[in-house]
Amino acid sequence: MENKDNEVKKAQVVEARARNISHNVRCTECGSQSIEDSQADIAILLRKLIRDEIQAGKSDKEIYKKLEEDYGETVLYAPKFDLQTAALWLSPLLVAGAATGVWAYKRHRQKTNVHIMALNLVRGVPLTPKEKETMLDLLTPPPMQGVTPSSLWRRWRGQ
Repeated sequence: MENKDNEVKKAQVVEARARNISHNVRCTECGSQSIEDSQADIAILLRKLIRDEIQAGKSDKEIYKKLEEDYGETVLYAPKFDLQTAALWLSPLLVAGAATGVWAYKRHRQKTNVHIMALNLVRGVPLTPKEKETMLDLLTPPPMQGVTPSSLWRRWRGQ
């Protein structure tokens, strides 16, 4: 009885590992499905190959490596990180960095323009209507709801 239980548990472990690996391997015939979901002949053969390799005592890494060697890197859903795929893996970071750079540049230009407008005011150079509007937007404090200068003064003095 105990021997039968061990065999059942071993079969369940093999099945779980095989399904896990099969979900991460792309069907070479379908391309858009994993071999677990595909009913193509090659997918059925690959599922059997995976189960045979597991029963032979191979690790998941060894099985993935064998599949990659036999069918190429595209058979795996998660390609490894190397020099050829670096641009693919790093492209989201590059796009985010470029967007941050553009935002920082625009912010710097806006602040620089305010400084130039302030210098022009000191020099007596008249501002255009757009520059006047920008200066007023920047220099006007936001409205304080329910807070008056006298209430701030009392709070500061501790009353």
